[in-house]
Amino acid sequence: MTVLLVALGAALGAPLRYLTDRAVQARHGSAFPWGTFTVNVTGSALLGFLAALPAGGGAMAFAGTGLCGALTTYSTFGYETLRLAEDGARLHAVLNAAASIGAGLGAAYCGMALAGALPA
Repeated sequence: MTVLLVALGAALGAPLRYLTDRAVQARHGSAFPWGTFTVNVTGSALLGFLAALPAGGGAMAFAGTGLCGALTTYSTFGYETLRLAEDGARLHAVLNAAASIGAGLGAAYCGMALAGALPA
């Protein structure tokens, strides 16, 4: 049953990642990968929120592992960062790495804080 919940969450998260990435990136003309940055920070906030809730294993399998796992993308982040560096946009590459890690951790913390502020 858990595998099915993860697969269902991923079936929702993967297209959501693609559509969000394309929509965000289409609005920016810069080399900076704003679409990937957006889905990774959003997914980090959602996962932080979910991790702080007293949710059962099924909810975390669906939303945490499945949805957030497919929504966020470390491989694309790594690829885009290396591509920026190889294309001579080293400053963008460093900013992408630093901002993605910092914003992802900050978003996860804010998600956890938000969940902790909810009435029990």
